[in-house]
Amino acid sequence: MSKQPKSGARLLGSGRAVSYSTSPLLASKTPPWRSRFLVALVGLAFAGLLGRAVYVQILHTDFFQKQGEARYAHTLELPASRGRINDRSGQVLAASVAVPSIWAIPKEVDADADKRRELAKALGISHKELQAKLNPEARFVWLKRLSDDDTAAKVKALKLKGVFQDREYRRKYPEGEAAAHVVGFTNVEDKGQEGVELAFQKELQGRDGSRSVVRDRLGRVVEDIGDIVPAANGRDVDLAVDSKVQFFAYQRIRDAVAANKAKAGSVVVLDVQTGEVLALANFPSYDPGNRQNLSGEQLRNRALTDVFEPGSTMKPFIAGLAMETGRVTSRTLVDTGNGRYPFQGAVISDTKPHGLISVHEVIQMSSNIGTTKLAMQMPAREMHEMFTAIGLGQRPQISFPGAVSGKLRPYKTWRPIEQATMSYGYGLSASLFQLARAYTVFARDGEIIPVSMLRQPHDHPVAGIRVFSPEVTRELRSMLQDAAGPAGTARLAQVPGYSIGGKSGTAHKQEGRGYVNKYRSWFVGLAPINKPRIVVAVMVDEPSTGVYYGGAVAGPVFSQVTAQTLRLMGVAPDLDVKSQIVANQKAVPVEESF
Repeated sequence: MSKQPKSGARLLGSGRAVSYSTSPLLASKTPPWRSRFLVALVGLAFAGLLGRAVYVQILHTDFFQKQGEARYAHTLELPASRGRINDRSGQVLAASVAVPSIWAIPKEVDADADKRRELAKALGISHKELQAKLNPEARFVWLKRLSDDDTAAKVKALKLKGVFQDREYRRKYPEGEAAAHVVGFTNVEDKGQEGVELAFQKELQGRDGSRSVVRDRLGRVVEDIGDIVPAANGRDVDLAVDSKVQFFAYQRIRDAVAANKAKAGSVVVLDVQTGEVLALANFPSYDPGNRQNLSGEQLRNRALTDVFEPGSTMKPFIAGLAMETGRVTSRTLVDTGNGRYPFQGAVISDTKPHGLISVHEVIQMSSNIGTTKLAMQMPAREMHEMFTAIGLGQRPQISFPGAVSGKLRPYKTWRPIEQATMSYGYGLSASLFQLARAYTVFARDGEIIPVSMLRQPHDHPVAGIRVFSPEVTRELRSMLQDAAGPAGTARLAQVPGYSIGGKSGTAHKQEGRGYVNKYRSWFVGLAPINKPRIVVAVMVDEPSTGVYYGGAVAGPVFSQVTAQTLRLMGVAPDLDVKSQIVANQKAVPVEESF
């Protein structure tokens, strides 16, 4: 039998026993302080953990709770659908549609160089641009907002980790260039920037909602937390604009600008019963849905923002004031002499001698001399008050951005020569929109009416402010009818089947302190003349084919737009077309003064 080792000994591989008690290293006693030190270290570690737990869960629990939630809890925006913009018959001029927007969490995007090139190609951007977007320091980045379904499908097919898609709203503008200056447009954040989109931003935008969710590391929604705040969609805005009239007016002014090799043009159409703006068209224009490479020339709403000296369109107001104050009647004779009238060191001239003519003929023949002699019979204050009453020198009270006031200096600063030139439209300025509104005085028996871009109730005709008496206004309409008639200055403004009245205007453009051989041509008129329903104002800027008189350049546009608008409104013709044609053939038109 083998012999067992004694207690405290261990057998080695050779069978030799070693006793622990005889080992010098193991036989020495451990100092007591060492074990206490180890216990103290363990105690301090537990105390530190306890302190950290108190710090995290009691003292700064809000901070760390937020930091934790930031890594798993997200608040998703529930975008409100922007309200629609409709024309007077409910035709949509602007509406929001849901489209995909593509975004990423850069540090989670797991794609090699080839995959990233494919992603850049699908997004339609350069690889360098994509690399800049996927900056690892960013927590979130939009790769392409308000994209299209084809792009979204190509990106989705790549199945890239860290790349996600959401739906946002994008504005669509069915009428395109024709209504661009009316509706305006929104930016990428769906905020109005121009036109009605800007003017009615508060009503259209609505209120976004929100939804709090928990997302996993792949960006997938795991569960909802908290209450969902629903989005409140924006309200629709119903405009007074008639999309058919608007489109036709845009086409006609576009064609006139091209035919006359002009710089630009504008048209304004007003309903004189309600003050509604039926059309407001400008050329050049732009597509509100595609605004790349836009210029200021395209964006300018010229009918509201561009001011010019209104020229001969002011003459009927001077004649009206002279008759209203009892100084003259429509039959009072005015000596215009040989067509040249020295006055205050200047010479006022007509295009040809008219001699002794009546006040009625002063307007029909557009005599600068005759208008000057009427104006100089009255104090400057009376002229200024009348100009102010018809809205000159004041910003139009219309819910629309960009409308300007024009220029009308205080009457106390007028010199006699300035009063004279203002009588035929020089030395003051107005926009085409202001002129159109001013001419509602003649259409409404002497009242000027407020105008509106919004649809108005037709059973309550808008009230106006009286400028002239009904009797004087009817005489003025007769003058305007002859001024735009076969023997007037704007025969081309005639409308087949309808009686019209109006006044053409032509003015040199001012550059710096002087006038240059560039012109603005315009025509403002109303129809039908005995029971007016609309006022139409047309302006063509810088015609350059050699023809620049307002009657010849702007008159045809007035004729076409007026005819189409009256037909669309169901207004019955009041003239026999055949007799109208015969009268035009027999008459000799008068060349206008400017």
